[in-house]
Amino acid sequence: MGKLQSKLRRRSDLYRSHTWAREGAESTPLPQVVQYEPAHSDAVNCVTSLTSDLCVSGGGDQAVVVYDWRAGKLCRSFHGHSKEITKLACFTGSTWIFSASRDKSVLMWDFTGGSNPVQSFCGHELVVNGVAVSPDGSKLCTGSRDNSMCLWDIETGKRLQRNTISRNLVTHLCWVPGGTSVVQTSEDKTVRVWDSRAWQVTNTFPAKQYIQTHCDVSMNQNHLLSSSNGFGGHGAETTLWDLRQPGCRVLEYRGHHQTTACSVFLPPSVGSASLITTSSYDQSVKIWDQNTAVCVLTLTLDGSGPLVCVAPCDSSTLLCASFNSGLHQLQVAQGAVPGLREVARF
Repeated sequence: MGKLQSKLRRRSDLYRSHTWAREGAESTPLPQVVQYEPAHSDAVNCVTSLTSDLCVSGGGDQAVVVYDWRAGKLCRSFHGHSKEITKLACFTGSTWIFSASRDKSVLMWDFTGGSNPVQSFCGHELVVNGVAVSPDGSKLCTGSRDNSMCLWDIETGKRLQRNTISRNLVTHLCWVPGGTSVVQTSEDKTVRVWDSRAWQVTNTFPAKQYIQTHCDVSMNQNHLLSSSNGFGGHGAETTLWDLRQPGCRVLEYRGHHQTTACSVFLPPSVGSASLITTSSYDQSVKIWDQNTAVCVLTLTLDGSGPLVCVAPCDSSTLLCASFNSGLHQLQVAQGAVPGLREVARF
């Protein structure tokens, strides 16, 4: 994959002017993209928000990085994993950060604490691809390619539950906001809902045609998004499910040409309509009307490589993680002429 610095030097086109991206609209020249100090020296695999000003990212350089995206400066860098970071989770309202890795472990960090992990969660036999914190901050859920889902006590690091299901190679998981359920996607093309109290599957959604790569749950707990692997225009869709009606598929969002790596609900403050956003291996980010499945905005980041993760930060900002060119700060324009553009890289 190579080092990010050398890629930046090789690609002079990274600094060209970008344009507002709106479906069916003409392009209007905009200022050049600002290049800040890179957060990572290799591919970035995941990014999430810690606060409205700070993001946390992880990648191939095995580092967990806290970055002030508004000021364009690196704040903290944590090192403790022996292999690349796969997923991250933060506990809302705290300074806790949880990093999952190919080294089969999950480490807990405190942004305001020391440089060593606060807690470690070890016991999976293969790469950990999913990590989520319970709404009360007492439990941690992890999922792995070893077909198992585990529940941990955060304070002690003790494993409380483990459940293994044949062929359940976990790709992502999320805790239902304010609830007791955990949702996970798998390489067996299904989406499962777990009860964290009994640690049993309570619902399995109908299998899709392609591997399910990511999931997200709406803040009102009513709907679930899952995204699909794909190539050459086949697959690569995002599916909206109704969590209140087991197995009920509401809508599908089609338009990406390669694997849709991430699909998330946008907060209500982003525009007046209910919106979702997706990022894809085809180097594009899309924003969709949740209720109609119409794609309202598209931005292609040429030269970025696969866009593996997208995360909302405030009412008008998205952060996107890429294989080739680090982290991208995207601005969502609201009002009569909506648009989506890249404003910075780091």
